[in-house]
Amino acid sequence: MITALRTLFSEGFRIFFLAAGLYAVISIGLWVGWLGIHATGALVAEMPFAAPPHLWHAHEMIFGYAGAALGGFFLTAVPNWTGTKAARHLFIVTAFGLWLAGRLSVWWSGALDPFFVAAVDLAFLPLLASKIATQLVKRPKPQNLMFLLLLTMVWCGNLLVHLEWSGLIDDGVWPGLRLGLLGTISIIVVLGGRIIPAFTRNAMTRSGIGTNLPRSHRVLDGAAIATAILLPLLIVFAAPALAVALVAFLTGALQAARLAGWRGRWTLSQPILWSLHLGFAMLATGYMALGLAFLDLFSEVAALHLLGIGAIGGMTLAVMSRAILGHAGKALTVSTPIALAYLLIAISAIVRAAGSAGGIEWYNTATLVSGGLWIAAFTLFVAVYLPVILNLDSRA
Repeated sequence: MITALRTLFSEGFRIFFLAAGLYAVISIGLWVGWLGIHATGALVAEMPFAAPPHLWHAHEMIFGYAGAALGGFFLTAVPNWTGTKAARHLFIVTAFGLWLAGRLSVWWSGALDPFFVAAVDLAFLPLLASKIATQLVKRPKPQNLMFLLLLTMVWCGNLLVHLEWSGLIDDGVWPGLRLGLLGTISIIVVLGGRIIPAFTRNAMTRSGIGTNLPRSHRVLDGAAIATAILLPLLIVFAAPALAVALVAFLTGALQAARLAGWRGRWTLSQPILWSLHLGFAMLATGYMALGLAFLDLFSEVAALHLLGIGAIGGMTLAVMSRAILGHAGKALTVSTPIALAYLLIAISAIVRAAGSAGGIEWYNTATLVSGGLWIAAFTLFVAVYLPVILNLDSRA
């Protein structure tokens, strides 16, 4: 038991990717359970959290699930980028403790002082960012330092939510949730542009292919990142709907143009690669759907779920599964259950978006089915990778 705990807290990806997988199952299980009870005509009179259930659900997926996935990624990747030492056991334990305390404080917020809940829940990302900053200053490259800006954007989204929950402002929850979600998507826009063409190019080169490799264009990448950062700011500061729609369309089109040059068709026989392309395709689609929503031609909730489930869920699942294999010294190939999990997440996003876009008669059924698919995907992830995370199995 002690050896397993030491292993679990020895590297950031182990505890945080496991926490992300478990919380993905638990939090959606609770949400689907609440919806299912109400769909039968029964009623849950009280919940332990202060916010309405749909806001608890949105908050915890953005700042809970995605927060854990970001924590595991940055604690693992930044030392590789900078050549610095990875975080020690004590820091990883402390960071995880703050993340977990945030989840518990929000869950029990109905019985706690809202300022206490805010203080606890807002503590994790600054600690993570401070660790990243101390490592990045060793090799201060602008393309890496910008992640501190993006994490600050996500944190500010959570701050806005808590300012309203604490009664200090009247309109913070919805702008904050959108800022948190789209800020997280902006991080994926940056990282996806690095890892997807690079991983695909490396795989093609290993296969003996030396021509027509994935291409990246500096101007295109810069424009795609700039518009992805601009979009949530326009939404938070209540820019005209037409301006938001145009930027959302442009952002989606730029992501699609980038993706078109990354040789996605070649990866169809390799789930560990096509999962990344699929997640990024959901990202581009979600942006364009959001543009339609701001023209009142599509459901905004549907567009946000394409981004939240399809892009964040799909990309984090793909990256976490690959990172676990790579850092555990395993071959970079995934099993059939994990390939199935990749597909289940994409289908979950489409079903959930269809539920919102199709009207109230489809909402409950679509949401329950989508939630079940999400739970199945992350149950497979945890079942397959728990032994690898704990160094208990040589297979994945």
